[in-house]
Amino acid sequence: MKILILINDAPYGTEKAYNALRLANQLGKEHETVEVRIFLMADAVSCAVANQTTPNGYYNIERMLKLTLRKGAEVKFCGSCADARGLKNAQLTEGIEISTMAEFTNWVVDSDKVLVF
Repeated sequence: MKILILINDAPYGTEKAYNALRLANQLGKEHETVEVRIFLMADAVSCAVANQTTPNGYYNIERMLKLTLRKGAEVKFCGSCADARGLKNAQLTEGIEISTMAEFTNWVVDSDKVLVF
């Protein structure tokens, strides 16, 4: 089975990215045969920025994404969304790739389930 998780919200301020990554990591833990793909769009492209620092005891989206990648998930983000937010040349978390609407569309068509956060 292929599951695509679309994240739209910023990494902090709401818990949508946090909960999406909790789900992705649980899928990776309990269902190793499930192919998990994550696409970051709109304000969620900020999730891909490297060197995030959060207070002790507070979740860290970068660390959660790294765990997701180690569990075999594929993570991409919308290039035009990143450009619009001035993140075109930002340092990204290793393993996260820039993408396009065309590739996102192909992922949607190729997925058995699409979950939106």
